This record gives sequence, structure tokens and C-alpha cells, in this order.
Amino acid sequence: MTASLKLIAPKEGVFDEMLEAGALTPREHYRPYAEWLAASSAEAMAAKRAQADLIFRRIGITFSVYGDESGTERLIPSDVVPRIITGTEWARLERGLIQRVTAINRFLADIYGPQEILRAGLIPEDQILANDQYQVAMIGMKVPHDIYAHIVGVDIVRHNDGEYYVLEDNLRVPSGVSYMLSNRKMMMRLFPDLFRRYRVRPVEHYPAMLLRTLRSAAVVDDPVVVLLTPGRFNSAYFEHTFLAQQMGIELVEGQDLFVKDGFVFMRTTSGPQRVDVIYRRLDDVFIDPLAFRPDSLLGVPGLMAAYRLGNVVIANAVGTGVADDKSIYPYVPEMVRFYLGEEPILRNVPTWQCRRPDDLAHVLAHLPELVVKEVHGAGGYGMLVGPTASRDEIEAFRAVLQANPGNYIAQPTLSLSSCPTFVDEGVAPRHIDLRPFVLVGREVRIVPGGLTRVALRRGSLVVNSSQGGGTKDTWVIDDDEPAEPAGGV
Repeated sequence: MTASLKLIAPKEGVFDEMLEAGALTPREHYRPYAEWLAASSAEAMAAKRAQADLIFRRIGITFSVYGDESGTERLIPSDVVPRIITGTEWARLERGLIQRVTAINRFLADIYGPQEILRAGLIPEDQILANDQYQVAMIGMKVPHDIYAHIVGVDIVRHNDGEYYVLEDNLRVPSGVSYMLSNRKMMMRLFPDLFRRYRVRPVEHYPAMLLRTLRSAAVVDDPVVVLLTPGRFNSAYFEHTFLAQQMGIELVEGQDLFVKDGFVFMRTTSGPQRVDVIYRRLDDVFIDPLAFRPDSLLGVPGLMAAYRLGNVVIANAVGTGVADDKSIYPYVPEMVRFYLGEEPILRNVPTWQCRRPDDLAHVLAHLPELVVKEVHGAGGYGMLVGPTASRDEIEAFRAVLQANPGNYIAQPTLSLSSCPTFVDEGVAPRHIDLRPFVLVGREVRIVPGGLTRVALRRGSLVVNSSQGGGTKDTWVIDDDEPAEPAGGV
């Protein structure tokens, strides 16, 4: 005898992507899926989830966690309940993302050039010029087409007011697109009937779009593009190999490249081959031991010299990290107004900068209510989630914050939207975010959707894979969906 799926209602005060507030009534665009789910059994869904895990293990979709002494790679859980976004909602998100990333690229070209935004006094000079991510070597350097950030991952959350907010911008080496692509492939394989029920906009063309974007950054015809990886011990190495394979380009490490006469070459079995575009997946300080860290074994000696001569394109450009510093994030709406003369389409989350005495005083007085983050932090590390922290954790963090306030920003604890997720107790609400991937070449392109990350622990707001999070397939659908008859698994 099969057991029916138990659908658990979302909490009051939390926007649920599928269900109306505090109820089991599906939203209009989720109705065909809700009907399908009602006809499905718990055993069948569990079997599908096991199949998904097996598929991911077989193709090697794992990641490693820095600081994990066991050195074991972990499987990123992929949930079998999709996150569905209507075409109308997506159109607004897409416009906002294009606007935001365009302004950020203008900002990067400005701060390494005329620095008009600093002269206008919209951003304190020391926040840029003394920033660890600001690369003096890039001052006055002209990059092709003024594009610094070719690949941008923008983290977006939906609050209980139903509105989308940008949580942060990822411009150095944004990751996660391989999970977006793998989730879609897995869902199409396991649930083909659902794709007959919905017109889901495709994402599988992303590698072709990425290659086109990288090639368009070059200043030569028929450019040679490579992906530079730190190597197999990097937590995102699966993604590096996956993307290189999908684009049909060489995956290289620093030792595979060398600089001669101001040009970059790749060692091949048939002799040196000139390289025109490097899609780098390692941070600035490691790419050239002659320009940055002399102890780096991951980079290419002389690469910056070739870069300054304009003989190679690096994507993303060196120095883009200053724009994804969390202390610069609060100024992005002003960048939109300053460079584009427009009002921002997507809102920022209200942010207190602890470097400011008044902001610090507010944050210290409200630590149990706030989320406090390191300005250079990533992966869910170095942060305090006040409402879920113990008194001892809060007081320990208070001491750290007071010792180095400039290293932190704080934000209100948003009520992240939830989405039904298949877990042990049934189909239950879990908090999610969204990372669309924006590609900037001669034009800005975005595949519909992105990577939805899900906090699998009940009540958790931390979606990072290193902190126990998982992922979901993200469907952007046309709004006029015809529903076929129900029929689950």
C-alpha cells in the first residue's frame, strides 16, 4: 500500500512560492504542479530522489569544504520539487538585473579611470582606494569594450512582502551554474510528464552563450579561449571541468600556460598555442606571482604584463572584486542613478555599515535581531544570524565586531520566501534564494531562471551548500499555461 504525500502548509508571515499564506491553496501558476503532486505517492517521490542522488554521484557533482579535515567530497542534495517563476515576474527581474550589472560595469570602468563617482562624493574615497580588492595595477588600464565583469551571479531573495531584493553581487568567480544545468537535466530525465504540462524556458544553451560572451571579449578574430582552474583540490573543480567540456575549450592550470614576448601561450603536444581569452576561476592574488603573491603556484608568471599590453583578455577582469565587496553593495542603487540616470528596478536590502559609528551603535544594540556579515566573506562563513544564535554566540561575535567594525556590515533578518521541498516529514516549506547568471558581452544575456538554493534544515535561513544547503531546478514558464490532466508518480 502506498502512502500519499503529506503537504505541510507554510508559516504565517512567510511568502511561499507555491502556496497561499498559511494555507494549502496553490497559487495560479503552481496549480498544474499541485494537481500532479496530489496524485503522487511518498514512495514514488522518495525513489525519484534516490535516483537523482545516484545520477549526481555517477557524474561527479560533488564539492569539498575548506577546513574539512576528512577531505571527503560531499554530494549537493538536489530537491525534486521545482521552483516556478512566471514569465511576467521574470521579465521584471531580467530588466532589473541588466540595469544593475550595466551600472556595476560602468562603476568599475570609472574607479580605475576618471573616478567621477568619487569626485562627486557619492562613495567615500577610502572605501574604494583602501579596499583590499582594489587593484592599483588596473588604474588607467583600458579593458576591451569597458567590460570588467563578464559573468555575474546576483543573489536575490523574496521577502514576506512578495518583493524581490538583491542580497549581494558576485563578480570575482561566481559559481553554481553547473548545478543549475545538472538540475534541469536530472528533472527532465526523471519527470518528463511535468515538462509536457508546462512550457519551461530552456537553460541548456548557457555554455554556448558563455563561450559566445568570452569570444566576443577578444580583440582578435577566431580567439582561443581557455578556462584557468586552481586545480582539482578547489571546491568548485567539478564545475570547472564541466564548463570546459560543455564549451569545448581547454581546461588549464597555471603550469600549462607561459608568457613570451608579451603574449600568453598554452603548452600542447603539437607545440605552443597562443591564448587570447582566459576565463579564470581563481582570485586576483594568485594569477601572477610576479604581480601579486610571489608564493603563488597557481598562476602564470608575467600574465599581468601581457594583460596590460592588451594581448590577452581575462574574464572577469582583475580588480572586479571591489564591486562585490559587501561594503560597496549599499552604493549600487546610487551607481544606477549616477551612471544610467534611472531609478533602480531591483531593491537592495537595508544595510548598516559598521565602519560608521552611528551604524555600529545601532548594530551592537540590536545584534539578536540582525544578520551580520564579513565584507569579504562568502559561503556562509564569518557571519552571525542573530535570531538563531545563542546568547554566548552573540556575545562572542560582539567582541569580534567591536575589535574590527570596518570588516562587517549588518542587515535586517529577512523572512526569506519558502518553497515546498521533499524532506523526511513530507513536502514541507524550506527557505530559498535565487542566483541568476548574467553574461555581459556586446550585449547582456541571461538564461531564464538560475540556481535556486534551499536551506534544507527546518527554519534555517542559510542556503549555502557548505552549511547544509541544497539546490532546486528553477522553472521560468510562460504565463498562459494550458494544464493537462493530473497524474503523479
